[in-house]
Amino acid sequence: MAQDLSTDLYVPKTGSLPAHATEDEALAWVKRQQGRHSEGAGFSFTIVDVTAGKAVGHCGLWVKELDEGRATAGYSVAPSARGRGLAADALSALTEFGWTVPGLFRIALYIEPWNLGSIRTAERAGYVYEGTLRSHHVIAGERRDMLLYAAVCPD
Repeated sequence: MAQDLSTDLYVPKTGSLPAHATEDEALAWVKRQQGRHSEGAGFSFTIVDVTAGKAVGHCGLWVKELDEGRATAGYSVAPSARGRGLAADALSALTEFGWTVPGLFRIALYIEPWNLGSIRTAERAGYVYEGTLRSHHVIAGERRDMLLYAAVCPD
């Protein structure tokens, strides 16, 4: 799955998975994901297609702003498994998990305006568009606008 994910043109630009990862590089990336919770970064999960019985992607809940009740989420599905709603299902499950984290009341997503698949995923999972953040993230050495989507913990 990690090697398949690394063939995407965009995914390696946004995280630590190298483009066209070798088996060793993919395994090192998996090991880094397994350590995210113990290092305090957040929670990293594998997305599994239960019908096929195989890993197809990755999602995470990142908690560096947990002291203020906030977290961010991210998700990626390997190119070979896209278009079946797996990312939206995973994001919904990740969000429900997030509401069990003590003190967390808001989860944000940052999505580039061109990424229509990710926008559909966010909306299917119940996230609401809140605005455009101009020149907000640096991706591949370039400042990029980001759409802000968020979910707020139900009372």
